[in-house]
Amino acid sequence: MTPDVRDRAGRPPRAGSGAGCGIPEGTWNRALRLIGEADEVALACHVSPDGDALGSMLAVAFTLRSMGKRVTASFGDRHFAVPRLLRFLPGQEMLVPPEEFPAAPGLMITFDSSTFERLGLLSDNAARAGEVIVVDHHPSGAGFGTLGLIDAHAAATAMLAEQLIYRLGGRLDRDIALCLYAGLVTDTGSFRYSSTTPAVHQMAARLVATGLRTDEIARELWDRSPFGYLKVLAAALERVTLEDGLVWTYVTRVDRAAHGLPYAEIEGIIDVVRRTDEAEVAVVLKEDDEGSWQVSTRSKGAVDVGAACAALGGGGHHNAAGYTSHGTVEDTMAALRRELGKA
Repeated sequence: MTPDVRDRAGRPPRAGSGAGCGIPEGTWNRALRLIGEADEVALACHVSPDGDALGSMLAVAFTLRSMGKRVTASFGDRHFAVPRLLRFLPGQEMLVPPEEFPAAPGLMITFDSSTFERLGLLSDNAARAGEVIVVDHHPSGAGFGTLGLIDAHAAATAMLAEQLIYRLGGRLDRDIALCLYAGLVTDTGSFRYSSTTPAVHQMAARLVATGLRTDEIARELWDRSPFGYLKVLAAALERVTLEDGLVWTYVTRVDRAAHGLPYAEIEGIIDVVRRTDEAEVAVVLKEDDEGSWQVSTRSKGAVDVGAACAALGGGGHHNAAGYTSHGTVEDTMAALRRELGKA
């Protein structure tokens, strides 16, 4: 049964908390006009996609395809592969590697990316695109694109994707709901983060009403890992350091290579480290395949890690943010400590 999600005036659900969506109606209308006039739409999300980025993009891709649009979807990783944790999502037949993405799309829509740089290999494609609609909920970043469907009060980009789908005249089916639910549940930490509002639970109810098995989704996202993950986690915890309210550790390429573990498998280590009672801020440095450090930070609320990471070229939210460092572990942590001291 297709859930009835519209209000009495026939309007789609609002993103964000009780304050409502901060995107002007004129902006929505222009986005709808651009999409309506396009025969082909190119979709992209940020590199190393998480559930919110990939789920939001695929949900909108399903809708555009149902409207008769030619749809291309991708993300700009040099080693193009859907993270194992997200391979249960439907619609992956619509994905193409970056080299097959239109070089200069007439209309491009990006998801969950607050900067050009986060598009990786597709940043040049975005720079050459005729129009770029940015669908995002991150409060930081330099901003890009020709039209922004951006609401920093939304708990996930999936909330904005849902609203776009309804405004396009789409309806929730199980595949679209599954993609959106993956985005919503991952970016709210399974409804544990402070961003979890009544609107989040109301959206989750709409999605689950399509017949989703939330137990199966949770198992795919959080309750599975290869044996090598335990070994790499053990190495990270062996070197974990607690200093003046900050707990941190790092994972090297060598750690992962010893157990054949891809980079995407270590995203969850921050969720173990951040449990430390004595620390306000948790940090995990993860060395990617190119030798750069992807820095994940989490705060319990007193420290704005989003501001600290933005000062170092990254972005995110008050309690969860990240950036890329090309320095050593010691230099990276020294710079981060300085910025955390200001946040």
